[in-house]
Amino acid sequence: MRLSRRALLAATTAATALSAAPPASGAPHRLRTGFENLAASGYASLRGRRVGIVTNPTGVTRDVRHIVDVMHADKRVNLTAVFGPEHGFRGTAQAGGSEGRYDDPATGLPVYDTYLKSGRPLADIFTTSGVDTIVFDIQDAGARFYTYIWTLYDCMEAAQLAGKRFVVLDRPNPVTGRAAQGPVLHMEFATFVGRRPISQAHGMTVAELARLFNGEFLTTAVPLETVRMTGWKRSEFYDAWGLPWVPPSPNMPTPDTALVYSGTCLFEGTNLSEGRGTTRPFELLGAEGIDGRWAAAANELGLPGTHFREAYFAPTFSKFQGKTIGGVQIHVHDRAAYDPVRTGIALLVTAKKAWSGFAWRPDNWIDKLTGSARVRTMIDAGASADEVVAGWQQELAAFRRVRGEYLLYK
Repeated sequence: MRLSRRALLAATTAATALSAAPPASGAPHRLRTGFENLAASGYASLRGRRVGIVTNPTGVTRDVRHIVDVMHADKRVNLTAVFGPEHGFRGTAQAGGSEGRYDDPATGLPVYDTYLKSGRPLADIFTTSGVDTIVFDIQDAGARFYTYIWTLYDCMEAAQLAGKRFVVLDRPNPVTGRAAQGPVLHMEFATFVGRRPISQAHGMTVAELARLFNGEFLTTAVPLETVRMTGWKRSEFYDAWGLPWVPPSPNMPTPDTALVYSGTCLFEGTNLSEGRGTTRPFELLGAEGIDGRWAAAANELGLPGTHFREAYFAPTFSKFQGKTIGGVQIHVHDRAAYDPVRTGIALLVTAKKAWSGFAWRPDNWIDKLTGSARVRTMIDAGASADEVVAGWQQELAAFRRVRGEYLLYK
């Protein structure tokens, strides 16, 4: 990582804080999203621009109107195109899918597909659309392998190649912004579930990540503006703000899912179900042949903030579709104490010991999710969860130092 970046930050984020006035004295404290502050400014940073927006169903106002519909109806904004990520602009596609190119029935706007597109091909889409300013507004889930942050990265890079401005409208990290946790990606394992070396749970907002990407990873910085939230505190969870939760993807139904996701998504790299096809994805984990011994072994570890319940369930799709399987359900009772990444590692270690059928996916997808081969090889060698976690502390400390220079909120 490049360590001398202060001048670049000053140049690329000069228009960072478009925000409305704070509440009057005695008024209740309230969070305002980046979009709310943009609207309160009269869309100042978009005036006279041909605007395209990268968004999905999470791009909503407090009263759950979609911001595309709101902006399209406002004569102060010349919104001319929409760009859809994985799952699509209107969110109809499952994991690994998108909606393709179409015209939005509600607004008539052309919708372009960005999924798995990057570099010059994505830049050509931006050029074809005719926009000069690209806006990003998508709710993140706080994990490195949640692909919307890499859609952000790819769109920033493509916007730079196409000579476009880039504006990020900020939203809360639903699992707080207290700290970065977990292993840092090694570049030889870079994929769309991890383009650049950040930690598994990054503890940043999308605007902070955009600043980090611009200052550390893009070969040439894009002209970047970030429209900050007001009233957001790093220590508070999503439900503190009274904002509506719209599932960012089909298997992220609640903020509770996001709370565990940065740890239990690792089970995508195994032959166990990660709970897809149930009403509690990433909270329910299991496979055929697993019984109560796994939950008992996990509970014996005394992991902070959580209990594990012996559970049986039948996924309606994905792994073990239509079969009744056994496993665990995670019950978080103290969110402040809970460490999702350490918990995910502990569950991998105990699953391997409690169930003789445990196996990694043959393509070693676990290495892409954790960012290196270290977690897999250490667990295979019999390491404890604490030994695995200790293995990434030095690189995590280095990332935390760099991360600190791009944070916008206390």
